[in-house]
Amino acid sequence: MPDMTENTPDRARTRFPGISSRAYEHPADRSALVALRSLSGFDVVLRKLSGLVNERSLRLMFLGGTVRVGDDQFHHLNDMVRDACYILDMPEVPEVYVRQDPTPNAMALGSDHPFIVVNTGLLDLLDDEELRFVIGHEVGHILSGHAVYQTMMQILLQLGSRLAWLPLGNIGIAAIIIGLREWFRKAELSSDRAGLLAGQDLDAAKRVNMKLAGGTRLHEMSSEAFLQQAREYDAAGDVRDGLLKFLNLLGQSHPFAVIRFAEIDRWARSGEYERILAGDYPRRDDDGSASVSDEIKNAAKSYRDSWERTADPFVGKVRDMADAAASAAGGLFDRINRRNGS
Repeated sequence: MPDMTENTPDRARTRFPGISSRAYEHPADRSALVALRSLSGFDVVLRKLSGLVNERSLRLMFLGGTVRVGDDQFHHLNDMVRDACYILDMPEVPEVYVRQDPTPNAMALGSDHPFIVVNTGLLDLLDDEELRFVIGHEVGHILSGHAVYQTMMQILLQLGSRLAWLPLGNIGIAAIIIGLREWFRKAELSSDRAGLLAGQDLDAAKRVNMKLAGGTRLHEMSSEAFLQQAREYDAAGDVRDGLLKFLNLLGQSHPFAVIRFAEIDRWARSGEYERILAGDYPRRDDDGSASVSDEIKNAAKSYRDSWERTADPFVGKVRDMADAAASAAGGLFDRINRRNGS
């Protein structure tokens, strides 16, 4: 992985020296990450537990079967990655590989030396500013350290298969995996915000989600109508529709496109985006002093706020239960912190 050197963006964008990933992380994602970071050696334990994730093997596979991005190959993509790392003040520029695959997708892999893989289907689908948003999204995954989720998931999946013979054993693991997938989906919203910070083009961020939902024919689509579609999806019909939406999401690693569209639009207009652009954001140097219990309370508040905004009747039925669970989690971490501090 090459060292980061100063790279002037090809158009004027605000740079964020020393920015912490906490600046853009969704509260539910941020609370989990702060909790993990507070557990000394947690990432080391995960790496030792995980014989499933062999980063060296993955890198060799992509080195042998795809195209590595650089000055002489996909140089425009190389410039975008360096630009995103410059804007978000990443200490190193990750390697990037282009894979022949018509599925429009990109991903960040690895934990010691993360790298990015971009499918050709995504290159064919997006224009340069849209692609810049996606690259910023993947850089955001790396800056947040989201690869640890995938390691946890694979460990739990393997554990679940080994416990399948035990009464209720696999059910317990399945419940944890459902929780992790909810975490993943919030991590995707976090990285969408990172993508907006890197590209600083809200229209491009919206177009990405419209194209992921409906393809290249933007002249056949309307951002206003797509936002209205998101509101209709949110409102659902009755409690049955709300339950069906919940069940549909259980196996999804990403929120649906209309949800991501509405969320990035809301965040951009909430004031948080403008504050970060103005230089008011948490710094990486202060990550160690972030409070786990405060972040859990922020996550609970975020869910309550989203429940207040939604018109989904199903949400009202589970609101009190979720509030109680969030309060219990905050109390648990408070007790752990007091015990560790004594």
